[in-house]
Amino acid sequence: MTDTLDAQLLSVPQERKIVTAIPGPKSEELQRRRLAVVPPGVSSALPVYIQKAHGAIIVDVDGNQFIDLGAGIGVTTIGHTDAAVVAAAAEQLGDVTHTLFTITPYEEYVRVAELLAEHTPGDFAKRTVLVNSGAEAVENAVKIARKHTRRAGVAVLEHAYHGRTNLTMAMNFKAAPYATGFGPFAGDVYRAPNSYPYHDGLSGAEAAARTIAYLEKTVGASDLACLVVEPIQGEGGFVVPAEGYLPALHEWCTAEGIVFIADEIQSGMARTGAWFASEHFGLVPDVVLSAKGIAGGLPLAGVTGRAEIMDSAQPGGLGGTFGGNPVAAAAAIAVFEQLETGEGFESAQRIERVLVEGLQKLADRYDIVGEIRGIGAMVAIELVQPGTAATTKAPNAEAVSAVVAYAAQHGVLLLNAGTYGNVLRFLPSLAISDELLHDALAVIEEAFAQLGA
Repeated sequence: MTDTLDAQLLSVPQERKIVTAIPGPKSEELQRRRLAVVPPGVSSALPVYIQKAHGAIIVDVDGNQFIDLGAGIGVTTIGHTDAAVVAAAAEQLGDVTHTLFTITPYEEYVRVAELLAEHTPGDFAKRTVLVNSGAEAVENAVKIARKHTRRAGVAVLEHAYHGRTNLTMAMNFKAAPYATGFGPFAGDVYRAPNSYPYHDGLSGAEAAARTIAYLEKTVGASDLACLVVEPIQGEGGFVVPAEGYLPALHEWCTAEGIVFIADEIQSGMARTGAWFASEHFGLVPDVVLSAKGIAGGLPLAGVTGRAEIMDSAQPGGLGGTFGGNPVAAAAAIAVFEQLETGEGFESAQRIERVLVEGLQKLADRYDIVGEIRGIGAMVAIELVQPGTAATTKAPNAEAVSAVVAYAAQHGVLLLNAGTYGNVLRFLPSLAISDELLHDALAVIEEAFAQLGA
């Protein structure tokens, strides 16, 4: 196994290299095959087909090597084909691949639950249920909160994104493309203003007072089971709330018997330089949701919360066929063990320094850069129309699309975000080197120069 992993590492040099047009001929042929059997609803940002990956580089079937600044939208946080993750999963594959934990349990599930209890915020007794995806984690957290409080209402925030299931589609702020035409949706979901300092100019206390007043007037605290919040909004554009905003909301929830749920699906697992982004805000949620980066690329998610809340569900009320699969759980244990060394947190801080420094140079040259924001390896820039940064801050989605397209053609995989599509988000793996970051930033600078901004 070690020899195989070493060969994989050597076969994917950590460098950007473009050898064909993008997409190349083999990707184009696979795209033709795909269109015949895969519905257009399952779209791809870039139709290049990936053959192998390691660290921060992905290689397509034509031999092109891309610097991956998306990490599968924050999934391969510790790097593609991480050696420890691959070894743990491979060993588990040789032991047992499935029994269904709710029929005959196994240690790996229990160990992941122990690790989540240890590393999520708060020193109280906790329980965890493991599921398959972030959206499934949200669904389970809501139903547990409803059972615990015996209330129906679910409060969410503007610009939030929580998934593509029926309930989570109703919880999302942006309908298109996630919910268009797919209704009717789950009810008793209420959307409140959030803290968006770049646009609202409010302090944390002011923004929290606005959110609370809105919910008290439009729903009533006594009808709310939970408030679901992304400490740093992901799809919404890496919106970082003003200082004091989240603790004020949590204090209100506690006083009113509302379960405070932190959706850390994208921001958790060392992504921001802490185990969970909540820690940056002094926040101790009642329930924390984890997914994406938790298992190094394998499908796994967790709902971790106060014991008295999680114990509300009756036996048989939680679980699912594949939830907490032993192979995915073994991979997650390997991720936790590596992060416990502390190196990942240092890498996130290093990545933030390099990215912010490089993006600030762009901001100094181009007035379409409205704001640079984020924490750790979760950084974004919001682009606005020329001349509007100090006034209307009108979104500039066209510039974002042009930069993303240019970057892809030159070997950098970059993601957009934001309700209006005008945010460039950077979600590199913690394994990325400074050299690759500087190389990617140079390509992005070229893309800006092409805009003529």
